[in-house]
Amino acid sequence: MSAVPSPSARPSELVAGFLAVLSIVASALAIFYQPVKVIPFAVIVALIATGMSPRDSRLPLIAVIFSAVAFFVGMTVAVSTNHALY
Repeated sequence: MSAVPSPSARPSELVAGFLAVLSIVASALAIFYQPVKVIPFAVIVALIATGMSPRDSRLPLIAVIFSAVAFFVGMTVAVSTNHALY
């Protein structure tokens, strides 16, 4: 039997994954709590995660798309319910 070890993830890939998840969570929270304050943080973290990740990684891409969609949804919710934007 030939056992080929799976390639281990580099530390930067792991950190990029954690940053992407942090961005997704921040974006989800920002939909209901002051989107103008929280979404720019989430977008910056998602872009940093995208820069740190390898080319074929999908989670940072999902984080960037999710934060962009969360911005529009959060602003729509805030304006339609007359909540403070910031």
